[in-house]
Order: sequence, then structure tokens, then C-alpha cells
Amino acid sequence: MDALIILCVILFWFLVVLGLRNWSAYIKEKRELLVHVSDVTLVDAFEKKEKKRKQQAGLIDKVTKFADEFADLGQRINFFSENLDVADWLKKSGNRYELTVARFQGIKMMFLTAGFFLGMILFILGFPFSEFGIVLIPLLGYFLPIMLIKQQVKQRQEALRQDLPDFLDTISTSLQAGVSLDQALREVIRFFDGPLREEFTRFIQEIDLGVQREQAYRNLLERNNNQQFQQLIKSLLQGMKLGVPVAQTFKVQAEDMRELRQEQVKELAAKASPKVTLVTTFIVAPVSILMVAGLMILNMIYGDNSIMNLF
Repeated sequence: MDALIILCVILFWFLVVLGLRNWSAYIKEKRELLVHVSDVTLVDAFEKKEKKRKQQAGLIDKVTKFADEFADLGQRINFFSENLDVADWLKKSGNRYELTVARFQGIKMMFLTAGFFLGMILFILGFPFSEFGIVLIPLLGYFLPIMLIKQQVKQRQEALRQDLPDFLDTISTSLQAGVSLDQALREVIRFFDGPLREEFTRFIQEIDLGVQREQAYRNLLERNNNQQFQQLIKSLLQGMKLGVPVAQTFKVQAEDMRELRQEQVKELAAKASPKVTLVTTFIVAPVSILMVAGLMILNMIYGDNSIMNLF
């Protein structure tokens, strides 16, 4: 009887291990099949991310629809946020939440009003320094959307700069293989995410809608102020007029951008050295001296040869 029980236990664990092995093989084959189907059917690898962004944009639209009531007032009170400047910021930030200039101005005034009421509530409740909050919190509410949109512009242009060399190398390889520029862009942008994908997707859509290629290039220039990206687009414009091969343009631009990136890294490293020296001189060194001096003083007072033993 004992031998039968032991045999059943061994058989049970053997079947468990066999099941886990088959389940692992199934998961692996399923993953490979999904990748193959994605490649064959041109399924977008970032489709879920795009849907999530659209959901966020829809949520922001519902939350900020009340800002339209403040839009007229916001366009009149436009300190540090002229309508032309706001339109330029929204364009260069990618306008992820699909805001209009009027709504942005309304959000600014809505936050200012909400900050004023919050400051009043804190003042009535008697919070410390609440008398300053009545002025500072509304100002923070006014400038917060401006600071956020400017930060988005900066981050987007930086992301554009980071992805450009790899993007250009891939496009150059595709062009040298005999693929047309438009087809190469359609294929390559599927494997990139962020500003590059957004900009060249819009570029392709404009070409499909009949916009002249030169005008589509100029629209790219207007939407981005990154120096390397503008240099690329201007080179494409010049090459289109002079008849320079596009593949050669992309290859040269990729090499130049990598060299420029290396120089920028060296420049940042050179700038970091004085900062480290400054911190060491004014923070680390004084603290170390104070610690050593403190230990010496304590040793003089409480040590074996302390001053107290002389009395």
C-alpha cells in the first residue's frame, strides 16, 4: 500500500512538471505567433499607448471644459502668455490634450480663481503664512499652466533630439535598399514612439491629402525648434531642389548628429567638474573641518588629557 502511495505521489509531481513545461512552451509559441502576426498584418506596436493617450485627452477635455467660461477673460489678461505665444507652445509641445488657445487661457484664469478661493480658505482657517497665500497661490495658479506647457515643449524637443540618429540610420538603410522615402517612413515610424512618430505620421498624412512636399516640410519646421531636426528638414528641402540623393542626406545627417551628441556630452562633463568642485569647497570641506574640530574639542574636554584634569 505504501509503495502505491509513493508511486501516485511521484506520478502526480511528474504530471505537474510536464504540465508546466507544456504551458511554458505554449506561452512562448503564442508570443512568437503574435509577433509574426504583428509583422505580417502591420499591427501597430504602440496602439494601446495611443488609445491610452486618447483616453487621457478625453478625460482632460471633460475636466477642463469649465475653463471655456474664463476664455474671454484669459485672452484679455494675457501677461506672459500672448495668444501667438500660446499657439506656438501648443504646436511645439505636441498638444497632447488637444487644447485650443482659448481653453488654455481659460485654464490659466480658472486656476487663478481657484487659487484665490483656496488662499481665502487657508486664511480663514488660520494656517501659518496664509496672508501671503492669498497672493502667492493665485499667482501660482496663473503661471502653473504656462510653466507646464513650456516644460512639455522642452521635453518634447529633447526627446526628438535623442531619437533622431537611430531614426536616420534606419531610414538611410531602407533608402539604400531601394525603398522610396514615403514607404520607408511608413515602415520605420511603426517602431518608434514619441515626437518623431507623431511628426512624420502627420507629414505622411499631409502628403496623402495632397499637400505639396515642400509645404509639408515647412510645416515640420514650424512645429519644431530643435536645431538638429531643423537642420535635417532644411537639408531635405535643399536636396529636393538640387537633386541630391535622399539616402545620402540621411546618412550624412545621422553621422553629424552623433558627432554633435558626443560633443554635447563632453561639454556637459566639462561643466559638471566646476559644480562638483564648488560643492566640495563650500559644503563637504567645511563640514569635514567642523567634524574634526568638534572631535578635537570634545577630546580636549572629556579625553584622558582633558583640560578638566588640570584643575
